[in-house]
Amino acid sequence: QVQLVESGGGLVQPGGSLRLACEVSGSSLDYTVIGWFRQAPGEEREGVSCIRTNDGSIYLAKSVEGRFTISRDDAKNTVYLQMNSLKPEDTAIYYCAAQRAISAQHMCIILGRFPESGNYWGQGTQVTVSS
Repeated sequence: QVQLVESGGGLVQPGGSLRLACEVSGSSLDYTVIGWFRQAPGEEREGVSCIRTNDGSIYLAKSVEGRFTISRDDAKNTVYLQMNSLKPEDTAIYYCAAQRAISAQHMCIILGRFPESGNYWGQGTQVTVSS
C-alpha cells in the first residue's frame, strides 16, 4: 500500500507563489511515477506535472509551462510542486498520485482523463488564487 499526504495549499493573490508538498509512504515497488493533478469545480481532472522516480524525467502541462516546477527530495520521500506567477484559473483542488506507468507523460495524460484508474491518490489540497 502507498499513502500520499498533500500540504501547502491556501489562498494567494494573482502573481503570487505557493509550494505544494506530497509526502509518500509505503512500498516504493508499487509505483514508478508520482504526479500532481488538479480539478476545478465543474471541470475534468488535469495532469499538471509528473516525475518518474528512476530517472527524474518530467512531464509538464502546457498550461503551466514556465510557471510551475516539479521536484523531489528522496531523503524525505517528498515530491514538490513549486507554483509561481499564479493565475485565478489555477484555482482548483490539487491532488498527488502515485502509479506504475511507462513514463511521466503517460501517467499525467492517462490519469488526467481516467482518474478512476489511479491506484493511489492523496486527499487533495485546495489552492485559491484571488485578489
